[in-house]
Amino acid sequence: MVSGGLDSCVTAAIAAQTCDPALMHANYGQRTQARELKAFEDIADHYGVPEEMRLVVDLPHLRMIGGSSLTDQSIDVEEADLDRDAIPGSYVPFRNANLLCVAVAWAEVLGAQKIFIGAVEEDSSGYPDCRRVFYDAFNRLIDVGTRPETHIEVVAPLIAMKKSEIVTRGVELAAPLHLTWSCYRSEDKACGRCDSCALRLRGFREARVKDPTEYE
Repeated sequence: MVSGGLDSCVTAAIAAQTCDPALMHANYGQRTQARELKAFEDIADHYGVPEEMRLVVDLPHLRMIGGSSLTDQSIDVEEADLDRDAIPGSYVPFRNANLLCVAVAWAEVLGAQKIFIGAVEEDSSGYPDCRRVFYDAFNRLIDVGTRPETHIEVVAPLIAMKKSEIVTRGVELAAPLHLTWSCYRSEDKACGRCDSCALRLRGFREARVKDPTEYE
């Protein structure tokens, strides 16, 4: 599962070490949908993933449901607050469950055994569907909701890592970090002020690696 962001890119690099990856991306009416799709295609090109092993799905119901600053233009994307305790307005209600349902269906058809997702719990915005307990529960759901001979596991290799550790791991794996896009607000130059930009900037700074993104 590749959004086009930093975490999913590094996760793809990890998966590519042991698997022939099939890459999935979702358009769900997010503000930076076109830019994220470009990042996905660039990452897929980098790893030589054939077109038939790329799945781009449209989930417009997430935009229609709304409730998130990423999908509702009437809700402002908050200024970064990395010490916030509350769930931020950029949380898209139950998004990862929606995405995983599609991924599991495709994995069952492909005969795949693992679904890699770049979820991060420890150093993230605090989304409830990015916690380890969520993926443990979802794996139990897969067991009871697929064919008896199907064995699919959702794997979140970055779940306990800090953003700086993710950057370092990406560098070690020669992941194409320059192709990624993290900003929640804009599609030309990253704003540098939303939670996602702030987490990325802090991660690169603490890893002592130059961030290839151009910011406003």
